[in-house]
Amino acid sequence: MSQPLQGKIALVAGATRGAGRGIAVELGAAGATVYVTGRSTRARRSEYDRPETIEDTADLVTEAGGHGIAVPTDHLDPAQVRTLVERIDGEQGRLDILANDIWGGEKLFEWDTTVWEHNLDNGLRLLRLAVETHAITSHHALPLLLRRPGGLVVEMTDGTADYNRDNYRVNFFYDLAKASVLRMAFSLGHELGPRGATAVALTPGWLRSEMMLEHYGVREDNWRDALDKVPHFAISETPRYVGRAVAALAADPEVSRFNGHSLSSGALAQEYGFTDLDGSRPDAWRYLVEVQDAGKPADTTGYR
Repeated sequence: MSQPLQGKIALVAGATRGAGRGIAVELGAAGATVYVTGRSTRARRSEYDRPETIEDTADLVTEAGGHGIAVPTDHLDPAQVRTLVERIDGEQGRLDILANDIWGGEKLFEWDTTVWEHNLDNGLRLLRLAVETHAITSHHALPLLLRRPGGLVVEMTDGTADYNRDNYRVNFFYDLAKASVLRMAFSLGHELGPRGATAVALTPGWLRSEMMLEHYGVREDNWRDALDKVPHFAISETPRYVGRAVAALAADPEVSRFNGHSLSSGALAQEYGFTDLDGSRPDAWRYLVEVQDAGKPADTTGYR
């Protein structure tokens, strides 16, 4: 099995579950050593109170062919992030890939609720978790990443720049959080590009995360049972799909052509030729515009 990232060192910030776990595992499958961080460990759960842990993610990275290293980290605490980066520096002396996937807002936002009706404390915490954590992590990790040319920063968000520019997303706080992360990648592109590194924003499509599957009362092996209630869920993808997108970017010697750009898992699958675990190539953001938002019946023909 080809391992184009053998010898590369990655940090996936926010790798407990969902896209972060998928990214970590696929970087491992490509041969990388992957530091995975989050607040949910086998000894202590975060306020999510879910069973997934960073230790489980690290084990999956190793099983996939890489080397997974779990480091409990609250990315709102600059001292903890500084200690994390110092550890990576001391153990590896380099950092080649940073995936900023910290989110933490699923239980904090309210659908279709105005800024004056939304719980203010929850909205402000959502912004801290979604935006401040990324800034803190970049501040401490980028000097190490820039030590060698060719580094890659992936800012994970929800929605492409084009889609989010033209569409209001959920509510004021959610919309602002996701737009902010898109802008982070643009700004980092200006700061990193002249210094030999690349920054991109990346969005999965409709993600079949652990929480989403649970929400619909299905598992990965029977996820299509949810289509009776939510037909457009047919375009959904596994977290490994966006993970393969990150691995492909990290292995591309010409990745700098994407510096500062907004990318999606579906579009990158067409670019690089990878597939989801079932062999398909779902293109959720094109489907969303052309089928779901257009009010057409669910039909993924030509979209996966």
